[in-house]
Amino acid sequence: MKYFLAAIWALFFISCTQKETVEDPLITAEHRRIESLNVIRTKINDSIALKNSKNKFHNLAGKHQLSFSNDENLPFYGGIFFKANGGDKYEVEGSAKSGKNSLKIEGKIRRVSERHLNFEGEITQNINGEIYKRTGKTTFFDEKKGNFWRLQNKINGEGFVDYIDIHF
Repeated sequence: MKYFLAAIWALFFISCTQKETVEDPLITAEHRRIESLNVIRTKINDSIALKNSKNKFHNLAGKHQLSFSNDENLPFYGGIFFKANGGDKYEVEGSAKSGKNSLKIEGKIRRVSERHLNFEGEITQNINGEIYKRTGKTTFFDEKKGNFWRLQNKINGEGFVDYIDIHF
């Protein structure tokens, strides 16, 4: 009985040992080649991402003056804050208020040239108690009439011309 248990015990240990795996030299060579290509691609993609994250134009991050006027009212002022996202892209949030009239801007701006800012988001105006919203894409443009970019979609909800300016 002792020999029988010893034989079973020996078979158990022999059967539990790991067997060596033989690697196919063709698979490992191909695997190493693919891995080296992946390392090269990663370096290239990282360099492209680094170049795309840099600004091509002057950095606008920080607070700027925001003004709003139309033919009926004197201009009123507030502020707009630009938060940089890299690559001349910014998240913006700002407001201006004068009496019953107010202006609120929220969205994203991408600077595409020294004179153009592409805006996508929402502009909410409260004019004499009436609320008007503009959503979607529009442009602020430096018309060389001062140190500001002016909203190019100038017609408000009442059909009158508004001048919404971001000063630089």
